[in-house]
Amino acid sequence: MKRSFDKCSLEQRVTRPRGGVNEWLHWLPVSFHKSLYYIISQICGILLRRSRKLGTLPTENGGNAGLASILEANVKSIVRMARETFEKDGPLLVVASGRDTISITSSIKRLASDNVFVVQIQHPRSRLDRFDLVITPKHDYYPLTPQGKEQVPRFLHKWITPHEPPDKHVVLTVGSLHQVDFAALRAAAITWHEEFAPLPKPLLVVNIGGSTRYCRYGADLIKQLTASLHNVLASCGSVRISFSRRTPEKHSKIVVKELGMDPKVHIWNGEEPNPHMGHLAWADVFVITADSVSMLSEACSTGKPVYVIGAERCTWKFADFHKTLRERGLTRPFTGLEDMSESWSYPPLNDTTVAATRVNEALAERGWKIKA
Repeated sequence: MKRSFDKCSLEQRVTRPRGGVNEWLHWLPVSFHKSLYYIISQICGILLRRSRKLGTLPTENGGNAGLASILEANVKSIVRMARETFEKDGPLLVVASGRDTISITSSIKRLASDNVFVVQIQHPRSRLDRFDLVITPKHDYYPLTPQGKEQVPRFLHKWITPHEPPDKHVVLTVGSLHQVDFAALRAAAITWHEEFAPLPKPLLVVNIGGSTRYCRYGADLIKQLTASLHNVLASCGSVRISFSRRTPEKHSKIVVKELGMDPKVHIWNGEEPNPHMGHLAWADVFVITADSVSMLSEACSTGKPVYVIGAERCTWKFADFHKTLRERGLTRPFTGLEDMSESWSYPPLNDTTVAATRVNEALAERGWKIKA
């Protein structure tokens, strides 16, 4: 019997408490963390009523971040909905991303396995048979490569995940999943036409992130970046620069000081509307710091030249990610000697489309499909 998924969707969130002692508890499973937080809250509430001297308790993540209108994910309610709507609407497609969702989705799968199809995005670092499909970047399996094993002492091998190579229900991507495709770029090109169409060409877009655990860098790299940008300005018509939320203020100040007064350069001040999609649609070439898989994945989905600075400072699986991008001709190192008017191209990275196709194929194997 062929069953169809209703195409309408319901977005729910998984949050954990933040601030104060919670920063020491983030390694706990989210459900246990919340229970422990509740107990601590009750104790602190009693003390507060007695002393009236304690400050307010930290709120859960998302409480003031525009997520208030999104329901908090609840295993029992989702399982009940899956069972009650199965005969009329067919199976429930559950798609989740991130570590904090793992306990939720695995419980849904265990309690309603005949009524749901569970897709977990990012490797759960645990048993994969708790999900119907896992979508994760290829570099998450770097610990299983000969190079990865050489970097870890033998006695630590059993503690490094994943332990097994990907099986048939693991979909490997090059980078991260995102919503940047041909249709999204075309829509953004229309939306931002008035601002970007008049700009002199070529338009160079520079995306600057911040140091991470596996890609560490400081002000020296930012100074190298600004010096290299000065070198290529002559071959640029316009330059647009933006920072991520992780960019240290001292780094953004260096960029503003070195480049902010150049008439070709415009630095986004962080105020809405965010020009990110306009940048992706209208840029002729990109320069991106090596720390962000997401920024690089989106830029590489355009098929336009992407130069990377700082990749040599990345380690572990990030180094493997950059190696894959270079080998596939998606990126090149940014040296400051480039002529930005000389273009090059490649087949755009389309991880999201590939993953969606694999989801549909896996559903078909169960006799299910998503309604058009």
